[in-house]
Amino acid sequence: MPASDAAALVRRYRTARRDPELAVLEGFHALKHALRFGAEVLEAVAADREGLRELAAELAPDLGESLAERTAPVDPEVLAELVPQAPRTGVVAIARRPKVDLGAALADPRPAPVVLLEDPRSMGNMGACVRVAAAADAAAVLTTGPNDPWHPDALRGAAGLHFALPVAGVEQLPESDRSLVAIDPGGEDLRPAELPPRAILAFGTERYGLSDALLERADARVGIPMRTGVSSLNLATAVAAVLFAQRL
Repeated sequence: MPASDAAALVRRYRTARRDPELAVLEGFHALKHALRFGAEVLEAVAADREGLRELAAELAPDLGESLAERTAPVDPEVLAELVPQAPRTGVVAIARRPKVDLGAALADPRPAPVVLLEDPRSMGNMGACVRVAAAADAAAVLTTGPNDPWHPDALRGAAGLHFALPVAGVEQLPESDRSLVAIDPGGEDLRPAELPPRAILAFGTERYGLSDALLERADARVGIPMRTGVSSLNLATAVAAVLFAQRL
């Protein structure tokens, strides 16, 4: 690749990381999931297209040759400049973020819950929560606070599963007909059968928990039973525990 083309490619990827309408996908699994769930992938590059083709044949046969065919070859040295940490699978891509219809997501008639993360601090944890919520077929993941749930680090943590369900940052929890259930250590022990269908399940930070304002607004408080002396769970672990307990 000519130096001028490589420089332009690096600029595009670095600009895309800051663009609120774009998503940078790092790694084979992120691109695989994005394509599987209908993402509009604008461009993709791979340091080893033949290796990518073999990986796709093994792990994503449902995508056929489309995954490898839509990637352009790039030198490993150039790929390493596109993102802060080059993925081991040697593929990165840029996709357009889908528009999220918040009203439609909250109105989803299925019994699936909505996950609300109040002011999450860790990008990786946000991504892991999205991954869990997608696996559990949640109706949506909403976040409050300054951190963008579509940040590339969150996308990496979710392995591209942001495209599998609505994911959006909101200034505050919007009104809806869903019950608000606060996941709080001071709440009643979790009994999955007693969780209301279509609830908004609110999770706070590991250190501070949920805000007083959200706790006061909640229709119910539920705690995850834990061994005495254990103060909290990792955020994504807590989300997984509640979502999959409800599915049993």
